[in-house]
Amino acid sequence: MNSFISADSIKFEYKNIEGQTQLALDGLNIKIDKGEFVAVLGHNGSGKSTFAKHMNAILVPTEGKLTVKGMDTADDDLLYDIRQCVGMVFQNPDNQLVATVVEEDVAFAPENLGVPREEIRKRVDDALEAVGMTKYKLHATYKLSGGQKQRVAIGGIIAMRPECIVLDEPTAMLDPVGRKEVMKSIRMLNRDLGITIVLITHHMNEAAEADRVIVMSKGKVIMDAPPKEVFWRTEELYDAGLSVPQPVELLLLMRKDGAEIEEGVLTVEECAEALAKIIKSARK
Repeated sequence: MNSFISADSIKFEYKNIEGQTQLALDGLNIKIDKGEFVAVLGHNGSGKSTFAKHMNAILVPTEGKLTVKGMDTADDDLLYDIRQCVGMVFQNPDNQLVATVVEEDVAFAPENLGVPREEIRKRVDDALEAVGMTKYKLHATYKLSGGQKQRVAIGGIIAMRPECIVLDEPTAMLDPVGRKEVMKSIRMLNRDLGITIVLITHHMNEAAEADRVIVMSKGKVIMDAPPKEVFWRTEELYDAGLSVPQPVELLLLMRKDGAEIEEGVLTVEECAEALAKIIKSARK
């Protein structure tokens, strides 16, 4: 079966401000199946945001081929269909909101697509419910918090009924409360609606919530595995300029002090269980 998104040996070159050619993606190979929740990590300059823009055909490969549902993103005739299939959410929600009222903003994209009025009403209601913003539908967008604005931006994408949403560091400009709100919406979209999620992030705890983590460095994939495997390959992560989730960091410090810690512990809850086992063992 063909992958939903397939990057086959793609390279992407661009000119820097000095006119020199820079290689942002270097023979990148990535397959993403329908319904997956994939997090993409990487230090600044790793190519992760460049890859994100390729999935929506904002950028096209200099070499190689990227397909969405078998559609070549370099084919201009398929651009509309590709962007109907893959929606993009960026890090600054203020740059994505186009209307002064929440429900009008969510309705903007389907209106431009020529969706019938009755269908737009249903899509807007469904989208606002999906991101937990129904009670704010008549609120002014400028009065919302950062997390609420980002959820409205995601709602606007949902109203287009995409099969996949690519989120390029959507929580980068949010406080911890806003990040939590947005991540809750992302998990729900994947779990309850079956939307394929590709999350570009630099927050390790966010990536830990995904089914699969891809780590990029210098335009290439250096790791591609479930989070419980990736985040215990600590030396490789440190070498790539990345950190690990806080529970893993705590347990690694305890392991250095002689505590017997099993690899694969990832969440706060799992960390608490591991600590409880250590305390119980010490009391025997």
